[in-house]
Amino acid sequence: MVQSKRVAVFGAGYIGLVTGACLAELGHDVTVRDIDSEKIRLLRTVGEVPIYEPGLGDLIAQNKERLTFTLDAAEAVRDAEVVYVCVDTPPTSSGDADLSRVWAVIHAIREANPQDLAVLAVKSTVPVGTGERIRTALDETGLQRIRYAANPEFTAEGTAIHDFMHPDRIVVGTSDEATARLVTELHQGVHGPVEAIDIPSAEMVKLASNALLATKIAFINEIATVCEATGADVQSVAAAVGMDHRLGPHFLRAGLGYGGSCFPKDARALRAMASNSGYPFQLLNAVISVNELQPRRALLRLKNELGTLKRRKIALLGMTFKAGTDDMREAPSTIIASRLLAEGAQVQCWDPLARSAQEAPWNAAARHPSPAEAMTGADAAIVVTEWPQLKDLDWATVRHLMSRPVLFDGRNVLDPQSMRAAGFTYMSIGRP
Repeated sequence: MVQSKRVAVFGAGYIGLVTGACLAELGHDVTVRDIDSEKIRLLRTVGEVPIYEPGLGDLIAQNKERLTFTLDAAEAVRDAEVVYVCVDTPPTSSGDADLSRVWAVIHAIREANPQDLAVLAVKSTVPVGTGERIRTALDETGLQRIRYAANPEFTAEGTAIHDFMHPDRIVVGTSDEATARLVTELHQGVHGPVEAIDIPSAEMVKLASNALLATKIAFINEIATVCEATGADVQSVAAAVGMDHRLGPHFLRAGLGYGGSCFPKDARALRAMASNSGYPFQLLNAVISVNELQPRRALLRLKNELGTLKRRKIALLGMTFKAGTDDMREAPSTIIASRLLAEGAQVQCWDPLARSAQEAPWNAAARHPSPAEAMTGADAAIVVTEWPQLKDLDWATVRHLMSRPVLFDGRNVLDPQSMRAAGFTYMSIGRP
């Protein structure tokens, strides 16, 4: 039986809300704190989840007796036995992680001086050495009694609840067995092995994992480019390569490159951390360069097909960085839309979940409620996000709505023969 703990979670974003809801589901009493008053109002009074994550709203609702939400940091930590730090660590102009939100939480804890707090655990992705700096900051203010743990998250948007409850591993970085035991007990009921290691190694695990996944994506996109030059089919290549047990099939899908809140940020943060130590991480430099070039390569191919992008109407099918989320952070669509507008094109877009955005380039793009409407009058369309709705579209009918039936499948979700049979000039990534 789970021994219930009183837990405070700082941050009501993708990681904080999933962490809080899942810990409540495991039987703990959880208070989630955020500085965004509208988020807290929605969660507290309306019961509305301010982000899209499948199953999260239901999980919060069924655990409402064990979940509270607040703007007050002191209230959140007052009776807490464990505090989780789940705030953003966005990149600075130098590529380093911005830890200002993490330090704001540490300052709030020092100000509140909670008497029951036993462990401060950080889920936010931070550079190696952050735990040591936090430990020093706590000790300098007489909070030696508060133990520290690095407990990085490995959840993907769209499957975050399943990833939390059924992880490949639970990484617990501590300097003592008692802390490791307490954090492990918090996860009683989670189906996954615990890897208890030292704090610097735990901090490195998250950065290394995301960098390796980003490398696999960049690699298969490079292979796709070679396939285009030689007549090979990248999907056939990736399927056969992925059958090798040493390599596996995951993240070997060619496309427009990775995006989201983790891979781009964490790859740059690891590169910056290495550079700050005097080591030029050449492989990661190449990975980042390949990813930045990938959507631009697609637009160059489209431009060659159309002759020019100036005054062309281009439909973007998908805006979020991947299907199953409303997250637009570091989405390839932003680069594509920006470049199209810079070339003098008109942008017409569709996405079923993407948040409304008033900033550039989206303030200059027309958004439509359906793929067909976005493609009406278009000179070309680009599949940017692998939304399943696109597979069910009546393409033979939609083709007649376009001024010119040119389709660039940036996610290889459609069948080339079927699309050509429907009358499209069809292009994709790494397929002949």
